[in-house]
Amino acid sequence: MRFANFTPSLACLALIAVVAHAQVPAGYPADYKAILDGAKKEGKVVVYSTTDAKLVQPLIKDFEAAFPGVKVEYTDMNSTEVYNRFISENAANAASADAVWSSSMDLQLKLASDGLAMTYKSPESAALPDWARWKDMVYATTFEPIAIIYNKRLVTADEVPKTHADFTRLLNTKADKFQKKVTTYDAEKSGVGFMLVNQDAKLNPAFWDLVKAMGARGVNMQSSTGTMMERVSSGENLIGYNILGSYALTRAKKDPSIGIAFTTDYNLVLSRLAFVAKNAKNPNAGKLWVDYLLSKRGQTITAEQAELYSIRTDITGKDSGVAFAKQLGSAVKPIPVSTDLLAGLDQTKRLQFLKQWQTTLGRK
Repeated sequence: MRFANFTPSLACLALIAVVAHAQVPAGYPADYKAILDGAKKEGKVVVYSTTDAKLVQPLIKDFEAAFPGVKVEYTDMNSTEVYNRFISENAANAASADAVWSSSMDLQLKLASDGLAMTYKSPESAALPDWARWKDMVYATTFEPIAIIYNKRLVTADEVPKTHADFTRLLNTKADKFQKKVTTYDAEKSGVGFMLVNQDAKLNPAFWDLVKAMGARGVNMQSSTGTMMERVSSGENLIGYNILGSYALTRAKKDPSIGIAFTTDYNLVLSRLAFVAKNAKNPNAGKLWVDYLLSKRGQTITAEQAELYSIRTDITGKDSGVAFAKQLGSAVKPIPVSTDLLAGLDQTKRLQFLKQWQTTLGRK
């Protein structure tokens, strides 16, 4: 529709300016409008992630509603696949992700430290705990306790471990019941699995005793939390170690067979880390996606609909990290977003750790 000889009044121009400016989220600098406009011109954000696409649908739907004209192209893979694909595409200068969002915290830090993450200070960063960001590049977006899961029909209440020592004791004293009935991540094939056992080894002086007990029970190792939960639910396995608590809590709401235990000696907390790719083809849309994940709006949906605990310090409801930390107290051990994560990825150290892992399991 064309309007001939139309000269807008000053009041009308002011209204147009207010409407346009209202798109900038509250509390953001006025110049953030350049990022919004740039993202709309780009038209899409390409996201590589380890988070199940079904879980993320509410976030994607709300993001696209909040920022019309910016579509989300979302690909979920396991943590090692995300890392390898992103590395190879960047090496070939091929089209790749604008934002990378992964639960493999150490691999995310490695990508950033190797120069593949953009330096970008999110306007939301002040709402995060101090341990949850690194160099205005990498941001923690969730607060996910690691859990032990068990089959509620087949494991009695007195058998449910309250500590890591309890778990070791259970496997040693009830060998017949738990033979070939234990599952955990395959540390060689799963980036998340490797990182978790690496953290365990730092925090648990008796960690290798636990590994030996799992090996003696013929532990079944998987690359997927979903597979482990299916096997525990069916009774094929009875208990699962180092399971992503967010996925387990979601499953337990609709599956009465799944029980969840958090450990009171220490309980690791993992976070999905996000960054904007340095070579992003759609850099403004990448920034917009990361800011949205960290925003109060995005974090509320993360907690209430995607069922991943929110990490912001100003969200304190039952689905928040703040509430979980109060519940478990000093046992809560978030994995800090720091270069300490890289130590386990040193190739020599990694191979030594995996050799000890396999030897202690009795596999080699």
